[in-house]
Amino acid sequence: MAPRVLVSDELSETAVQIFRDRGVEVDFQPKLGKDKDKLAEIIGNYDGLAIRSATKATEKLIAAATNLKVIGRAGIGVDNVDIPAASRRGIIVMNTPFGNSITTAEHAIALMFAVARQLPQADASTQAGKWEKSKFMGVEITGKTLGVIGAGNIGGIVCARAIGLKMHVLAYDPFLSKERAEEMGVTKVELDELLAQADFITLHVPMTDKTRGILNREALAKTKPGVRIINCARGGLVDEHALADAIKSGHVAGAGFDVFEVEPATESPLFGLPNVVCTPHLGASTTEAQENVALQVAEQMSDYLVKGAVSNAINMPSITAEEAPILKPFIKLADVLGAFVGQVTESAIKEIEILYDGSTAAMNTKALTSAALAGLIRSQVSDVNMVSAPVMVKEKGIILSEVKRDKSGVFDGYIKLTVTTANQTRSVAGTVFSDGKPRFIQIKDINLDADVGSHMVYITNTDVPGMIGFIGTTLGDAGVNIANFQLGRHHAGSDAIALLYVDGAVSEEVLDKLRANPAIRQAKQLVFNVD
Repeated sequence: MAPRVLVSDELSETAVQIFRDRGVEVDFQPKLGKDKDKLAEIIGNYDGLAIRSATKATEKLIAAATNLKVIGRAGIGVDNVDIPAASRRGIIVMNTPFGNSITTAEHAIALMFAVARQLPQADASTQAGKWEKSKFMGVEITGKTLGVIGAGNIGGIVCARAIGLKMHVLAYDPFLSKERAEEMGVTKVELDELLAQADFITLHVPMTDKTRGILNREALAKTKPGVRIINCARGGLVDEHALADAIKSGHVAGAGFDVFEVEPATESPLFGLPNVVCTPHLGASTTEAQENVALQVAEQMSDYLVKGAVSNAINMPSITAEEAPILKPFIKLADVLGAFVGQVTESAIKEIEILYDGSTAAMNTKALTSAALAGLIRSQVSDVNMVSAPVMVKEKGIILSEVKRDKSGVFDGYIKLTVTTANQTRSVAGTVFSDGKPRFIQIKDINLDADVGSHMVYITNTDVPGMIGFIGTTLGDAGVNIANFQLGRHHAGSDAIALLYVDGAVSEEVLDKLRANPAIRQAKQLVFNVD
């Protein structure tokens, strides 16, 4: 059955046709996003939801989206999507960060010119029949210093345009390397240095806990007298009340704002102030940008639903269309390995090491690691996924390390997961054979070759005679059918393990009868999703 996508906001017919051309069934209802009750009523019928800003993907809506796999936002901002709720439900959230980059950068440059020359005020005065030539004394852009806060995609374009205008550009961005700054022709500085030197400041960072209020009252006090501030990024990055006070005092000469703390902005402390230019969030409002982001979101969502490729996801590592079919069985393997260790480990985990050997070392290990961590934590937190698992591991203070190495054994490639607790170490390794199914190849450094079953019983014991008979008799007396089994040991009389394939759940009472044998150290029921 073809995947189904609901388009609940305005998208171009060309974008809608992309879905159809890629084998996706489309329900185009561009006005539905404003009817939240009707949207919630039907959302459970769809695999994908394509939106702009009118649709609000709230926690309530996501709870009703029982089949939803992906939400695609045609645009960069995802403020209208409850990302934590989507992540908990395993729904990928994508945006289109590059489709409107040039448009937003150009709008920032336009606002800078407008503020520098007081163009809106001069226009209003002239059209009112006045001729106040001496009133609107501006400043030149050439030779001035522009401080760019955030030199990523949009900020980088602003830097290039500003250099073309013969401005000296300072960039503050913790993720900008010195080498990259040199390539861009900008000077990398710390924030306080930028504030002290810039004649114009423009912001191009996302809204996070760290960036919220980055230009607050204290920061504004550090700026160069006569500075002009441009914000086309996100409302709330600048304290509007503090900026209004700084403009009234004369310390800040002007400002150009396209975004506000509360939108739609029907009022703001910046409204009505001299040399303040305000626009209604027009950064992405060009014909070219609106078409570009619509086409991009249709392509991204189709690639995921049809091929399993993930690009520009907010809450999951990217997986290209080329690597998706190769990576998919190994993602399943990583999840199974994590699930195994999570179910057999009984004390708090302190360290996790994931070894990628041979061909797996060349794969997208970020995605594989996320899958392994999700499987590991799922035994404790049922709604964990590839997005939330790495965050949970970090929050718990668990040390995580990845090791990659060339092929070292008979397998072309395999993954080994090792966890360390206060009193034990657990390890399991696995690979994928030609049938695409995950297999265990090593447990506790004991080599074996075992399929993964839906229901299994894992037993560790001292290798003594009679164990197989005891296990079989105990389970048989309890009415548990053993479909198959795998055994392994280091050598006679050493540690041994048994993996039993059973037809269904085994009660704790039956497991306790196994544990009563003094040679058995652990007997655990394991459950895997092998679909």
